[in-house]
Amino acid sequence: MTSSPPIRLPSGVRDFLPRAAARRRALATRVMDVFEAWGFARIITPVFEVADVLERGLGDGGRAAAIRFVEPGTGQIVALRPDITPQIARVVATRMTPITSTIRLCYEGSVMRLAGERGQHEIMQAGIEMIDPPGTGASTADLVARDAECLAVASAILDATGLPETRLDLGHVACARHVLAHAPDDRLAIAIAKKDRAGVRAAARELPAELAPLAEALASLWGPAEPTLARALALPWPPAVHAALLHVRAVLAAFAELVDPPAPPVSIDLSDLRGFAYYTGVRFAGFVGGAPDAVLRGGRYDELLGRYGSPACATGFALDLEAVAQAQRTAGLVPAARSFGVAITGAGAAAVARTLRARGLRALVADGGLDARVDLDRRTFTNAGGQVLAFGELDALIEQIQKESACPS
Repeated sequence: MTSSPPIRLPSGVRDFLPRAAARRRALATRVMDVFEAWGFARIITPVFEVADVLERGLGDGGRAAAIRFVEPGTGQIVALRPDITPQIARVVATRMTPITSTIRLCYEGSVMRLAGERGQHEIMQAGIEMIDPPGTGASTADLVARDAECLAVASAILDATGLPETRLDLGHVACARHVLAHAPDDRLAIAIAKKDRAGVRAAARELPAELAPLAEALASLWGPAEPTLARALALPWPPAVHAALLHVRAVLAAFAELVDPPAPPVSIDLSDLRGFAYYTGVRFAGFVGGAPDAVLRGGRYDELLGRYGSPACATGFALDLEAVAQAQRTAGLVPAARSFGVAITGAGAAAVARTLRARGLRALVADGGLDARVDLDRRTFTNAGGQVLAFGELDALIEQIQKESACPS
């Protein structure tokens, strides 16, 4: 007699039971409400695409993380999305051109990656993308405004998590790109990313003489925004890099005007190289108490839409919903309560429950008797007492339910 294989899930994915699912859905709803309040329109993209189309918008890391398979109906090689931003770039470039004014889109959904973060293959994301006309269609002032708006929305999202110790970390790829363009191998980039000053000093010996001091300074160009920017601007950068640093200063000034209070602290980190090959300008990260790493990352990526045949300026960010949910749980934050509900028993219960649902309440028929509490999802449903109610008594019942829902039992 052969035994059945054990019931199990694939590595890197998990189920979420009602309480955990409620936390994540409440978080996703709150985040999407913030996006919509800032004028972003929701877009939904498929979970898999033709692999060679999706991979146009992925960097080397994204291509390596993509899970591919053969679609049985067509024989095409398709890939599960490891990121949603390339999909939005494809949609805008192929279905929303010509771009004559700013397009603001938001999204929420799961992505799948071979090399999942924290051992996970499936990651829940939400984010925004802002796309502007290419080239001279978007002025320098426009780009400053969009970068500042992106930061302001990120600030609103960090506040919406309800977590303490929020912080935004802002940078620009220009400084590191200027220095690393002359590096013969990866040693300097690795040392800069680790803020290893001794390692940077050793690797910088391979650089032209005028670049070595800039490389060494780069490893220390992080900290409070204004003094760090002042130190960076005092260095002998070429005009393009100096202009990039002035752009960061202008973004910070515009952000201060635009952000909803309370604004989180903003620090500068010009040595952060994550996304270095992908971003083309300002890049940033968002941190919250209870999470060991950034829960939000984004920046400017002006080259992506051109890969889909329609060059445009673009900026955006993605929020790791799972990382935020875990941080909320660690911090002891209670998930947002679901709408209050009532269990109805006795004669006429079905009609009463039906009418309550029509009035916007959750209601069920409890045929199992008059239990003190029907614990379907952690004390959401309470017993209405078992009395037979005429429709004229519903207002009093609804008022009673609303009073009970305002006072934790």
